[in-house]
Amino acid sequence: MADFTDDDDALLAELGVEVAAKRVGSRTPQQERVIAGFEDIQRFVEEHGHAPRHGESHDIFERLYAVRLDRIAKLPECRDLVGSLDHQGLLTGLAAAPSDETDDLDDDALLAELGVDGGLSEIMELRHVRSSAEKRAADEIANRERCADFASFKPLFEQVQRDLDQGIRTARKFERKSEIEPGRFFILGGQKAYVAEKGKVEINASGNSDARLRVVFDNGTESNLLMRSLQKALTSDEAGRRIDEPVAGPLFADQPQDGDAASGTIYVLRSMSDHPMVAAHRDLVHKIGVTSNGLKQRIAGARMQPTFLLADVEVVATYELFNINRSKLENLIHRIFEPARFDVEILDRFGRPVVPREWFMVPLFVVDEAVERIRDRTIVDYRYDPASAKLVKQSH
Repeated sequence: MADFTDDDDALLAELGVEVAAKRVGSRTPQQERVIAGFEDIQRFVEEHGHAPRHGESHDIFERLYAVRLDRIAKLPECRDLVGSLDHQGLLTGLAAAPSDETDDLDDDALLAELGVDGGLSEIMELRHVRSSAEKRAADEIANRERCADFASFKPLFEQVQRDLDQGIRTARKFERKSEIEPGRFFILGGQKAYVAEKGKVEINASGNSDARLRVVFDNGTESNLLMRSLQKALTSDEAGRRIDEPVAGPLFADQPQDGDAASGTIYVLRSMSDHPMVAAHRDLVHKIGVTSNGLKQRIAGARMQPTFLLADVEVVATYELFNINRSKLENLIHRIFEPARFDVEILDRFGRPVVPREWFMVPLFVVDEAVERIRDRTIVDYRYDPASAKLVKQSH
């Protein structure tokens, strides 16, 4: 790869990369910083399930990551540098994207635009700073009273929990105010919240639409709060979630029908890592996931990616999927094998601890059985028992 030019160094400075005149080792310090910054963005995507986005309604860190991702995509040297690491497809389609209004801002200028004084050295302190609007929203959420007719709502909460346990519903990161509608469930402050009623939509003093809600919580309380207050509370809560509607129909068909298109692949991988815990259980430790891209592309550069234990991998099984919701299926598979999750901490290339989440200590024949039970839709009746190393029927 060609060295960065002086003009490129100026552009790299906008990414928060310190420009050094001396090149050391196979990669320059600038290149290592770009890779580290891209890996931070990848961790954000793994945690939140989507690429970082622009917009004042989003967390300040998400907005910074969004700007950095745009700039990496627009610099050919940076794009080439991290291209082999991009297993999530973050750079796809970004190179030709129109310029954003923040393109000419460095990180400090962006922070100022976001209403934050001070440089990036103080950025960690921002996690603990709440605006007055956020404080008002938190006070409104906290102002609850006993729900007199909770008996009529309790069965709804119980059913939602059963749906979550069986993979019929999933909980994902809350994204936008339009998701807040009567009959929908959320997770706020560790409690399930149900929007029972929504009043007339009006325009508030700031020119934004808003409405009064009746929100019932699974602890038997309720709150009469504004829709924008609930939105702010869900956005500021790192564990805030929207509970999806139930999955309808089979997750995937046994054979493609006319007009079906292959939707993806369940893959099972074995690690070639020399980590002592991996080496001691190599035949049992498997990475199980679902991909919509070619598997060869998914595992390219595995030895450089913490999610692959920084080692090459061997493909031991694949299962073709047709017309399925890939994210829901992957969540279901991971829930089934959660009791056997392989809990190992490794150090990434920069010495930072990482705990990969898709590795399980489970024999391959059990994965085969789980796939068959997903096909015939009986999987909701089973759970994995690590002690006996088999799927066992649950008692309801």
